[in-house]
Amino acid sequence: MNKPFVHLHVHTEYSLLDGANRCEELAITTKKMGMNSVAITDHGVMYGCYEFYSKCKVIGVNPILGCEVYVEPNGHTCRDSKNQYHLILLAENEEGYHNLTRLVSIGSTEGFYYKPRIDHDLLAKYGKGIIASSACLGGEIPTFIMQGDIVGATARAEMYRDILGKDNFFLEIQHNSIPEQALVNKALVDIARRSSFELIATNDAHYLKQEDAQWHDVLLCIQTNSLRSDTNRLRFQGDDYYFRSPEEMWDIFGAELPDSLINTQKIADRCKVELKKDKYYLPEFPIPEGETLKSYLRRNAEEGLEKRVKSDVIPERYKNRLDYELNVIETMGFSGYFCIVADIVNAAKERNIPIGPGRGSAAGSITAWSLGITDLDPIKYNLLFERFLNPDRLSMPDIDTDVSDKRRDELIEYIVEKYGSDKVAQIITFGCMKSRGAITDVGRALGIPIPEVRKVTTLIPADSNKSGIASIPEAIEGIQDLAHLYKTEPRIKELLDIAQKIEGISRHCSQHPAGIVITPSPLIDMLPVRKFGEKQNVTQYSMDPVEALGLVKMDILGLKTLSVIEGALYNIQSGGKGYINLDEIPLDDTKTYEMLQKGETLGVFQLESTGMTSLVRRMKPDCFEDMIALVALYRPGPLESGMADLYIKYKHKEEPIHYLHPKLEETLKETYGVILYQEQVMQSAYDLAGFTLAEADLLRKAMGKKKMDVMAEQRIKFIKGAVERGVEATQAGEIFDKIEKFAGYGFNKSHSAAYALISYRTAWLKANYGPEFLASYLSSIVGSKMDVLGQYIRSVRDAGYPVLPPNINESKEDFTVVGDVIRLGLSAVAKAGHAAIENIIKNREEYGKFDSLWDFISRVDTRVVNKGVLENLIKAGAFDSIEKNRAKLFNSLPLFIDAASRNVSCKNQSSLFAEEDAVMCPEMPCCEDFSEREKLTFEKESMGLYISGHPFNQHSSVVKRYANCPLIELEKWQSQKYPVITAGLLSSVSEKYTKRGDPMGIIVIEDADTTVEVVLFVKQWAKYKPLLNIGDLVFIKGQPRFDRGISILADEVYFEDNYASNLEEHSVLSINAEFCTEEFFIGLFNIFKKHKGNKKILLKIFSFDKTIVSELKGQKIDLSEKLTKEFNEYAKEKAILE
Repeated sequence: MNKPFVHLHVHTEYSLLDGANRCEELAITTKKMGMNSVAITDHGVMYGCYEFYSKCKVIGVNPILGCEVYVEPNGHTCRDSKNQYHLILLAENEEGYHNLTRLVSIGSTEGFYYKPRIDHDLLAKYGKGIIASSACLGGEIPTFIMQGDIVGATARAEMYRDILGKDNFFLEIQHNSIPEQALVNKALVDIARRSSFELIATNDAHYLKQEDAQWHDVLLCIQTNSLRSDTNRLRFQGDDYYFRSPEEMWDIFGAELPDSLINTQKIADRCKVELKKDKYYLPEFPIPEGETLKSYLRRNAEEGLEKRVKSDVIPERYKNRLDYELNVIETMGFSGYFCIVADIVNAAKERNIPIGPGRGSAAGSITAWSLGITDLDPIKYNLLFERFLNPDRLSMPDIDTDVSDKRRDELIEYIVEKYGSDKVAQIITFGCMKSRGAITDVGRALGIPIPEVRKVTTLIPADSNKSGIASIPEAIEGIQDLAHLYKTEPRIKELLDIAQKIEGISRHCSQHPAGIVITPSPLIDMLPVRKFGEKQNVTQYSMDPVEALGLVKMDILGLKTLSVIEGALYNIQSGGKGYINLDEIPLDDTKTYEMLQKGETLGVFQLESTGMTSLVRRMKPDCFEDMIALVALYRPGPLESGMADLYIKYKHKEEPIHYLHPKLEETLKETYGVILYQEQVMQSAYDLAGFTLAEADLLRKAMGKKKMDVMAEQRIKFIKGAVERGVEATQAGEIFDKIEKFAGYGFNKSHSAAYALISYRTAWLKANYGPEFLASYLSSIVGSKMDVLGQYIRSVRDAGYPVLPPNINESKEDFTVVGDVIRLGLSAVAKAGHAAIENIIKNREEYGKFDSLWDFISRVDTRVVNKGVLENLIKAGAFDSIEKNRAKLFNSLPLFIDAASRNVSCKNQSSLFAEEDAVMCPEMPCCEDFSEREKLTFEKESMGLYISGHPFNQHSSVVKRYANCPLIELEKWQSQKYPVITAGLLSSVSEKYTKRGDPMGIIVIEDADTTVEVVLFVKQWAKYKPLLNIGDLVFIKGQPRFDRGISILADEVYFEDNYASNLEEHSVLSINAEFCTEEFFIGLFNIFKKHKGNKKILLKIFSFDKTIVSELKGQKIDLSEKLTKEFNEYAKEKAILE
């Protein structure tokens, strides 16, 4: 290399919203510029080290793993100052890498105070194998220099040299636009010459190219939530912080300080770290004395199988399958892994923490079933072990576990207690800038008005899979309106140019919802960690690097449905209906399948969406195999390819079943000849072409990922094997092609079966213990979906289960069952927090029911059950059982609270007269109760929903008269081409913007059954916006649409007063559709001609599933007794005129 130089101070995108270098681009550019190495030195963290390492290795560049740490000279736990001096640390070797992870981890856990900080003592303890430099102007030594303390700077440099060794500490010079940099450089050169220090030249590279400074500046604005135009914000001086070429660095430093450049190459040549996965690092699992992991696992699995089979003699195929699996597990070295997972799952069960029956391909293992990890018999349901663990491909098994979302932390605590808090961490995840988010962030930084930004973002498709547009450049190229804006509006061009630069960059980090890692030695010896909050360690490497390093990773996912099931079982048992063991419920319960066949799927796991409910109705499941198929079929591939339709036709014998080959009938008969599962692909290759199941798994994987080169080889092998087994070559090729087509849509049956079991269990509970299950289900919605809780309650009521308002003498915190009705929980009442509810319930349990408002206020702690809570309890109707007049209660409240407070004061006095001073129950003032409308308004205000009724009901007669479809039946309008006229109360109004930036409106209307979104485009919005008032009854005339749920495109909006009064000028002619003949109407028109007047005629034609409403043009009548008599004689019961 003629001009040796290596960048040793570089920030990647993992210096979040500060560094702008992507790891892959950095590696490629390093190679192109002729450098053989490059360092990563992100601020205080090692988030990107593994990705950086991998990308460099692929390109053939030596990755130097480092970090720009923050130093607090007074001690890393000091909170008396905010010192955050920068220091560059580079790992020279494996020991240095591990010491670096220790330093960064300690800084991020113990030393975090605004920034993750270390100190000199820590560096002395963990400095071996580390090369350091004095960093930028934010370093200790440059700070001493800028303060004019050259002696202090020299002393600090010497201290670092003493700590790290004379060959491991360097003074760092840079070239940029900051005036102080030249001063610092001169002083550093002088110190180096006087005190025999070596120099290195760096460029503190935050972005790749000099022109990238513009969008990097915007990135800083996003980080600090600032406007680019703000002169006082954080900004870099100049555009010098880019990835300079060696030639540029030599032009700057080569003439006077060539050694500062040569030294970078010397350091790079010394830095050699290999992050190789030479084995899997399993934590040590404690086993009884005299046992090995293999013997312990085998003994527990065999004993577990005996319990599972529940037979005096275990069938040979079960024993053989278990023996085969255990041999594979032992050979691959995973006995310890199974012991660890089994222990965790069984610990959850011992603590009554709800655990799912399985997740993913692990349900295909009889070993997992025998150990209690999963709950499905893999032999009974034709689940394959090789889909889970392939003996031909060495990779760590991946057993994912679902756990009650409310109790996941309990299970994590057990794992921490078992293995040690220093060996258990949750896993980090990074959120990246997506197209719309990037545009919004950049628009905010540039100060572009929100409507103008929305004009752009609304043009970007939300679903890249459906649109085929995955990035901003693709959107500009593929969307005509966006391309026009880009070409014609300079501000939009700048917005999109910058946004596409930051698109895909990491924006923030958070804790992965499921992933945890368990290590055999302390975490900080194996990978860097940090903390979110005070307690739990979190890895600084994300899921893929953790796995790639050979560490044991587990997914423990909190699943709300398991909490719902737990609540239902508690309700059943506490209600005196016995203990239910879900492992023992029948999977052929007629009541359950009849309920599902009717489409009653509310609360049923995986089945309650509109689309899935429709599929359930069409399929009419009548066995557990159908439940498994439902989970697999309800995906875009099977639905769009017609696979679901084919399955249903074959099931209902609407078409004869066709098998690809007679030899495949046994494998495919459960799905009526349709290859629905990945396991069927594998079994077909096994049955027809003689593949081993391990080979068949490799084929399945190649087909699923469409690896064309692998599939070409596999096709030859498949045909050869099939021919050897008596299949004609051409036919074998055709079968392979068909299997390949189905494989693209195939689903993991093991996962489908496990989730189908959860679906079935929720359905069984609902069918057999409806109130108890639905009470638990409604409780799960409180707090997370309060805006739609009313709709869920209405759905529960429609299913035939009464739901009553909260009651201070019956309600608990969550929904409960009283008799056969569901009682709203106190947690649904606004401002009623856990402490207040606990105080009410505890008082009630200790001293009995409350018999009056005074009794209630006198007994509870009004510091937690305060005035706001009391007001909302009254508004919600929680006191109705002791006083129905809510207004009387409400108006008495101030008097009662004051009296109760004085009594508390008296009790706290030591005076002999305290008892005499106590206030007796004040008299409640007489007043009229709230009107029904006021009661409902207060219910909505206090709970976010109407519970005792609905204000829409008072309009039901006028709506029934003039609307042709209630909101709940809009789905039936899919095949209609004429406008719908429907009505509801206006519950929300919001303004949006069209693709061209024009204002439009989104309103939501509701009736007693449901809510529907109504879209008002520009013209309608301008016309109706000033007239819209929340709570008003509105009639909407428009066209329903069903692309994203159900909504209406409004043509016209009518308001109750003008619409009803206008229509009162009409007579309503209602006719059954079957009598709508030309002859019948001619007779009617002849009658109308005799009785002309001023009343128009509104025609309503109705059938069993729809009603058409329109004005009868050209007809006006005088609705007299004479006309009515003549009409009735003619129409008889065919029509009604009102």
